[in-house]
Amino acid sequence: MVKIGNIELGNFPLLLAPMEDVSDPPFRAVCKEHGADVMYTEFISSEGLIRDAAKSTKKLDIFEYERPIGIQIFGSNIDSMKQATEIASSANPDIIDINYGCPVKKVACKGAGAGILQDIPKMVEMTAEIVKSTHLPVTVKTRLGWDDNTKYIEEVAERLQDIGIKALSIHGRTRKQMYKGDADWRLIGNIKNNPRVTIPIFGNGDIDSPEKAKRYKETYGVDGIMIGRATIGNPWIFNEIKQYIEIGLKLEPPTISERVDVCKRHFEFGIKWKGDVLGVVEMRRHYSNYFKGVSHFKDFRTRLVSTMDQNEIIAILDEVAEKFSAYEFSN
Repeated sequence: MVKIGNIELGNFPLLLAPMEDVSDPPFRAVCKEHGADVMYTEFISSEGLIRDAAKSTKKLDIFEYERPIGIQIFGSNIDSMKQATEIASSANPDIIDINYGCPVKKVACKGAGAGILQDIPKMVEMTAEIVKSTHLPVTVKTRLGWDDNTKYIEEVAERLQDIGIKALSIHGRTRKQMYKGDADWRLIGNIKNNPRVTIPIFGNGDIDSPEKAKRYKETYGVDGIMIGRATIGNPWIFNEIKQYIEIGLKLEPPTISERVDVCKRHFEFGIKWKGDVLGVVEMRRHYSNYFKGVSHFKDFRTRLVSTMDQNEIIAILDEVAEKFSAYEFSN
């Protein structure tokens, strides 16, 4: 049984990675329905939280059916991160997660996210202060290092465990790689096989199929897998991986009708949480992903992103279900 603190997660949990502008409550809702075991909020700026910025505080919204859920924070100032931890803890999540992995320039070049990989002593000090600032289990998401010459993740894992984090998620790339090239899981496997490391180690990077998930589980021995980009428009991947690992059989891919149903649920939740305007506008980035591979979908997408009328959007989605009802996706 894998545990984060006292939170039981099953034998091989699948985690939804925190993704900016993606893993909001509407998206998390459909991922939870399709097998995600643990989810995290979008990353939240510590400076935004302590200044009560609306964009940051809105991201603290969590719902009972999402549990266990972690709130992820980022920042470069230790005092601000301590204050942000206290604010995030008061929102009553199950976990506080620290983002030491975001490679985006505006974050990393200010010493936050993956930027802190250039200053491991500060990373350790900040983490220790955050652990002391909350009663909740603290987890960390990070990368192998800043670049190929600074892959200190094996040392970092031991030091972070020693100051009290309860799990570590590792993306198998350096900050310099951004999202290019292949994720290298070998160091992740080394950490998992280090007898000194007793906290759960979750691997992240390039998991986009049940076959790859099973192969990486068996090759590197990780306690679970965190999945990011492969979930976009494809929340079914969690249950697909679970079944494949359990019995070696692949689930049939979701039909067009099933895709439409989930897309509508995602949309309706977005309206409820974001309101009539943002709920419509921010859903536009998801349509192509839900119907990726469907030929001649472009005209429908154009109509979906050209209207603010909610009833019209639902009607267009129903039209998609009817027009492409015979469309078959391949495994």
